[in-house]
Amino acid sequence: MIQLVRIIDELPDDFERLEAEATAEGHRHIEGLSQDWNSGTQRFAGDGEALLVAYQAGELVGVGTSTLEPTERHAQALRIRHLFVSPGARRGGVARTIVAALIQEGLDNAALITVHAGAFDAFWNAQGFQPVAGQAWSHELRR
Repeated sequence: MIQLVRIIDELPDDFERLEAEATAEGHRHIEGLSQDWNSGTQRFAGDGEALLVAYQAGELVGVGTSTLEPTERHAQALRIRHLFVSPGARRGGVARTIVAALIQEGLDNAALITVHAGAFDAFWNAQGFQPVAGQAWSHELRR
């Protein structure tokens, strides 16, 4: 069973382990999330912004965020970012669960949700996102 927890006050005690796993795989985005949180730069204060972590059997196994889309100027839009799942928990629905929760909340607050898919094009397509060209993001989901 996957349990999602919204982070409001402080990162979980074992967040450093998750960050180390991401860094070991060459992913720096979780380190950036940690730095932004600890400096107070990013606190996911509302309007669809959220920081969610996932637990399985009491162990922190994933993280994902939604932030205001940094490049969209005309309409409120959100970007799903910082998605990471521990290697041992992959292929178990953790990422899908995090993304589904971020989408559900996001579409209550914005007409557009974006992602930069990188090498995970098929995953984002399966979540209902459509590829786009000529934008600062690779895929989008519209209400």
